[in-house]
Amino acid sequence: MKLFAPTVMVLALVTGISAQAQSTPQMDLPRTQITAGMYLINAQVAATPQQRSTGLMFRQQMPQGEGMLFVFEQPSQQCFWMKNTPLPLTAAFVADDGSIVNLVDMKPLSTESHCSSKPVRYVLEMNQGWFGKKGLKAGSKLAGPPFSAR
Repeated sequence: MKLFAPTVMVLALVTGISAQAQSTPQMDLPRTQITAGMYLINAQVAATPQQRSTGLMFRQQMPQGEGMLFVFEQPSQQCFWMKNTPLPLTAAFVADDGSIVNLVDMKPLSTESHCSSKPVRYVLEMNQGWFGKKGLKAGSKLAGPPFSAR
């Protein structure tokens, strides 16, 4: 019994720390610059499983021209939801060459799943309406370090 109590305490502390860390936005991810025609995007890069699973959760605002680029190890069908994400976002599902495969507007705080129409390695989330205002749609091309490395 003496060994059990410290184990429970350690688990409670770890769980508490983990839950606390998951309720705050991640603001310190590495950044990259992406261009979409004449438009510049300053994107945080979510490249690890933990970074991708947290994504833009808990963010209350995001400046125009900023976004988050989710980078996966290999192309596959990517599906996203908006649990714990109060910002209205658009997800651009992007092929290795930077071509936008499809765009999906996502409702804040929803668990509705939104998927790429074919396998992709990248997903770029921007404020909802940003792509439309810039005239970007499926087939538009993004450029920058993530797409030139392949």
